[in-house]
Amino acid sequence: MSQRPNDAVSRRPSKAGAILRVTAGNFLEQFDFFLFGFYATQISRVFFPTESEFASLMMTFAVFGAGFLMRPLGAIVLGAYIDNVGRRKGLVTTLAIMASGTVLIAFVPGYATIGLAAPVLVLIGRLLQGFSAGAELGGVSVYLAEIATPGRKGLYTSWQSASQQVAIVVSAALGFTLSLTLTAQQIATWGWRVPFLVGCMIVPVIFALRRSLEESDEFKQRKRHPALGEVFRSMIANASAVIGGTMLVALTTTAFYLITIYAPTFGKRVLHLSSADALLVTLCVGVSNFIWLPIGGALSDRIGRRPVLLIFAGLTLVSAYPVLTFLVQAPSFTHMLIALLWLSFLYGMYNGAMIAALTEIMPPDVRVAGFSLAYSLATALFGGFTPALSTYLIHVTGDKAAPGYWMSFAALCAICATLALYRGRASGQGRPRTELAAG
Repeated sequence: MSQRPNDAVSRRPSKAGAILRVTAGNFLEQFDFFLFGFYATQISRVFFPTESEFASLMMTFAVFGAGFLMRPLGAIVLGAYIDNVGRRKGLVTTLAIMASGTVLIAFVPGYATIGLAAPVLVLIGRLLQGFSAGAELGGVSVYLAEIATPGRKGLYTSWQSASQQVAIVVSAALGFTLSLTLTAQQIATWGWRVPFLVGCMIVPVIFALRRSLEESDEFKQRKRHPALGEVFRSMIANASAVIGGTMLVALTTTAFYLITIYAPTFGKRVLHLSSADALLVTLCVGVSNFIWLPIGGALSDRIGRRPVLLIFAGLTLVSAYPVLTFLVQAPSFTHMLIALLWLSFLYGMYNGAMIAALTEIMPPDVRVAGFSLAYSLATALFGGFTPALSTYLIHVTGDKAAPGYWMSFAALCAICATLALYRGRASGQGRPRTELAAG
């Protein structure tokens, strides 16, 4: 008995190391996604030049969103691959595809140099990234759930999203530094590429971390792994789990892309704040997200998933539009910081519980594919087009707080999904109804 405390201590570094190695790829994914959103104005002028700034920006955000349309395909194909060959080998593959898209976007010449080939190559880069990301999040989240110690699955899985916040902070800090050291003209012509090149430089480090990842014991103990055709059939048989999971993720992906990816553009173009101020707010939001995500996950371990999901989805439903109205009525750095930190708190607490809940919904044999498909569908239908839809809503309504309606709708979807998935379970502890039925 006296050996057990020492054994537990000796296992902690390996657990921490496994979390670092598996979440490293999330850093690269979100680092590039954030940069694409923040430098949307510069990218639109380089690759999609038109007489209308609105049209150029909409085309840029449409290409940004197009990557998310590839996610469901990547979720099924790469998700099934990960469920078949293992978490380690599959996640190395997704990272390779993601890195290819990042390198392509970083080095493609502008429209003025190679003409129509420029936007086409950027689109291909985004499609590669979307295809990879379709299974990346699911593979990472499921791996974390499978290595979690008993009663701490919420805390463990929350590090998937928390790792993305590190990318937000690093990229925002890099952009903030560039805004202070380069002129607006320099950033518009070549400076916006610098952060993308930094992303390319860290790819070898992330590859080294991923390749040293150990396979999860739960996967190794599984005697049989489904083929691609079996995964498709399982997804059809468990359609209720996928649909419910998609609605759960709707709030997560909408909130995240609103307060991080779209926020800098919103601050510059809509609120007319400086680039430095918009980036500094986003940096603070990334730090806030990083803090609240594990707290939300740990809280759901103690009181159950359902109470956390319902409370924070409900708060989002009633406060999203009023908070953005408060911001646009008196736009300033301070007001933007207050508004987005509140939305960050709601996002972090909700998502910390949601990731664990989504791993519990899916049948174990196809857990990566099921998780990835639900997450990818939500991102394609809600989050991925949040920047474009927010831009469009403001343009057609004249209401600068209109994105709040979209966020509230996503919160309503999340509430309905939570009530359906946990129907008959008073505390929300244990497995949701869909997994009990499927398993």
